[in-house]
Amino acid sequence: MAAATPRAQGKTPGTPGIARIISASLIGTTIEWYDFFLYGSAAALVFNTLFFPDSDPLVGTLLSFLTYAVGFAARPLGGVVFGHFGDKIGRKKLLVLSLMMMGGATFAMGLLPTHATLGVGAPILLTVLRLIQGFALGGEWGGAVLIVSEHGDDKNRGFWASWPQAGAPGGNLLATGVLALLAAVQSDEAFLAWGWRIPFLLSGVLVIIGLWIRVSVSESPLFLEAQARAEAEAAAAGAAAVKQDAPVVEVFRHNWRGVLTAIGTRLGENVSYYILTAFVLVYVTVHLELPKSTALNAVLIGSAVHFVTIPLWGALSDRIGRRPVTLIGSIGMAMWAFAFFALVDSESFAVITLAVTVGLLFHGAMYGPQAAFISEMFDTKVRYSGASMGSQLASIIGGALAPIIAVELLKDFGSATPVALYVCVTVVITTLTVLVAKETRGRSLAEKGPSAEGATTAASATIGT
Repeated sequence: MAAATPRAQGKTPGTPGIARIISASLIGTTIEWYDFFLYGSAAALVFNTLFFPDSDPLVGTLLSFLTYAVGFAARPLGGVVFGHFGDKIGRKKLLVLSLMMMGGATFAMGLLPTHATLGVGAPILLTVLRLIQGFALGGEWGGAVLIVSEHGDDKNRGFWASWPQAGAPGGNLLATGVLALLAAVQSDEAFLAWGWRIPFLLSGVLVIIGLWIRVSVSESPLFLEAQARAEAEAAAAGAAAVKQDAPVVEVFRHNWRGVLTAIGTRLGENVSYYILTAFVLVYVTVHLELPKSTALNAVLIGSAVHFVTIPLWGALSDRIGRRPVTLIGSIGMAMWAFAFFALVDSESFAVITLAVTVGLLFHGAMYGPQAAFISEMFDTKVRYSGASMGSQLASIIGGALAPIIAVELLKDFGSATPVALYVCVTVVITTLTVLVAKETRGRSLAEKGPSAEGATTAASATIGT
């Protein structure tokens, strides 16, 4: 058996090493989320006109968000495939592949002909590229948070692992910022004609930068230890070795409680985030008939605060636990959901910005500790698969449906109150899930995950067999 490294023994790694890992993970996730959120913003602002021009504004937006949801539908499949190979051959290779797939699909969107040029073929091609985006992102989240979690020490894991989480508001900040800048310097006609393509084509440059940084990081030491241990056990067993199930099968057989806990933990967080950042663009521009810049700039400022505070929530979870910090966010969001729309209805830019920013602060309390919390639920040999499946199944139930349900509720009732109630119900589910979950703060990732306690373990590791 391979000797335990200082990381596995819980010792703090050298700061330059962990800083490099965090930088590579953060930059990569920021670029991937930039690509993913750029589509969401464009779906709310221009795709309804460019790809679904024969519908009224809300119906066109609904159709646009349906293609948006397709990306979420592909995420669990990406989680399964990337998780399987990430648990077999390592985290780093899969992170490089996910970045290339995401960037390539986004760049291609910038070259797409619209409905006016290609007819029905345009939304079909858009949907295919969205599927590729979702597939890539399904594998990105698990790998990005795990490579940091498995390099960092047990004491400060909440803080270290929260940095890849900050890539989500970082990407949203970048996507919204580029769109807001273009909206400010271009007329609506120019933006619809060609300006919307610029942010998508910019993705090509960003991906090159991200790949240059990401290929320089080292593989997870915990994965290498587990791989070496599996090879040693397989060699010792020889002909008597028993073929093991795929990691995803083992996850659902022995770690299903962890998957369900991850889904419940992410549900309210997912729904609230897409209401605060995607649906609000529709609500402000279509329902309140305010300028695009009002919604974009409000989300831009809120995302900047969100980006800065997520690591602070992660650090707090290292001091008081993952569960208490998550509960601050879920309970706070349940109360804020109703105040949020009341403030947005004021039609004041300052008040709308306050509503978005406070909402994202509560969201950050749920999101910051989440990477460490979910990573600590699974064993090393199935951690990529388990973390990816739990998080991506929640993304279908939560993030994929949230803008669609919200737009449909607004269309049917003409009021935001049902939308606020919808958000409230989902964060209550998250609250109940976290209340019954086990605290994982300080747990060594070299040990068996709490969700697998009491399960029958496999005869030999799946990694490397």
